[in-house]
Parts: sequence; structure tokens; C-alpha cells
Amino acid sequence: MNKLNFRQIVLDTETTGINSYPPYYKGHRIVEIGGVEIINRRITGNNFHVYINPKKIISLEALNIHGISNKFLSNKPTFNQIIDNFLDYIKNSELIIHNAQFDIDFLNYEFSLLKKNILKIENMCSVIDTLKISRKLFPGKRNSLNSLCTRFNIDKSNRNKHGALLDAKLLANVFLSMTSIQNSFLLEFKKNNTINTIQKKIIKRKLLVIHPTEKENKLHKLKLTFIKNKCGFHLWN
Repeated sequence: MNKLNFRQIVLDTETTGINSYPPYYKGHRIVEIGGVEIINRRITGNNFHVYINPKKIISLEALNIHGISNKFLSNKPTFNQIIDNFLDYIKNSELIIHNAQFDIDFLNYEFSLLKKNILKIENMCSVIDTLKISRKLFPGKRNSLNSLCTRFNIDKSNRNKHGALLDAKLLANVFLSMTSIQNSFLLEFKKNNTINTIQKKIIKRKLLVIHPTEKENKLHKLKLTFIKNKCGFHLWN
């Protein structure tokens, strides 16, 4: 990949549902794909968005999450009809996905159904999982997309339902904010290393030792005796 024109695609999908246990994708299909292009850390506006007719009934659970109905999708293209455009869009890019394994498994399942010997998506593109990044940056905290938007003051007021393109746009801003934090951590680390190096050089020098006077020693012993009488024990015994 040309580092002078570093291309990343923030990707999200919506599906007909998930199974209770892995593999979650088995038997379910993708109904929407959204992609947002970032080149050299700038959102370009070159987005990818498509609704897909899954030829499968959408579960009530999924419908409540994304609000996409089978009726709405009845005249939309099938996955087979959008695959070429999708692959053209993501080629030569690094994929940015929140909870990446979920989307990757669904996409690979769709690829396998086409029986076209399409490579697995992780073999076509490198993948960054923003959920893993956020868990390292904010251990023990909620790291859902909503929570991260709130944490980085990103406007999510239009997110009444999940939507692949909307969520990809939000995640693009979250990703840029999170990686800016990572860069600042790295700079601070380098800065601290420099400070530690200076401190080590200072420590190697002969230190000036100032001994207490006889009067200061007597006052110190009186203070220790007072503490022992007051508390019933010697402070350093």
C-alpha cells in the first residue's frame, strides 16, 4: 500500500439477526453495508452504501435494532449483485471495524455462499478492530459505539436506530479521535523516556548530603518520644 496515499475504509454491516451461539452468522444474511473512506487521516466523502435483499425473514430482534424490513428490501439487489462493486471499493485498503470479527464472519459467510472462490476478507485487507483499541485505552469502561461517541463528544443524535452507513460515519470520527489519543500517549512516552534519561544522568553525579545539627537531632528525638507517649508505640520500631 502506498504510504503517501494511505487508504482506510471504516466498515459496518446490518444483518437479519444472529444465532445464540457461534457461528453467529450461520443461516443469517447481511441486509446493509456502509463504508467511509479515510485517506491520510482525512474523511474524503467517498462512501459506499447499499441495502441488500437477503431472501430471508429478518428476525424481530434485528428489526428492533436497525428498523430495516423485508418489505423495504424486497426490490433491493442481492449480495451477488453488489459483490463486485464492494470488492472494488475495499481493495488496497485497511479496514476499520468495531467488533471486527462479527462483520468479518458475516462477510466471509456471504462470500462462501457465492461459490466464486473469493478470498476471505482478512486475506484481502488488513483489519483494525476499534473495540480492541478502545478496551486498551479505557479498560473496565463501556466501549460500545454510543459510549465512545459520548466520550469523544461526537454527535450521535441521529442514531435512533443502527444503520451501517451512519454507524460507519460515527466510527470514522471515533477512530480518528482514539488514534489521536494513542499518538499523544506515544509522544508522552517518548518524552518521559527523555526525562528518565536525564534523571539517570543526574543520579550518577555525586549527591550533596546535608547532615542535621546537634540541635536538630535533639528536637527530632523529642518529637519521636512525644509520638511514642501519645500513640503507645515508636513510630519506626
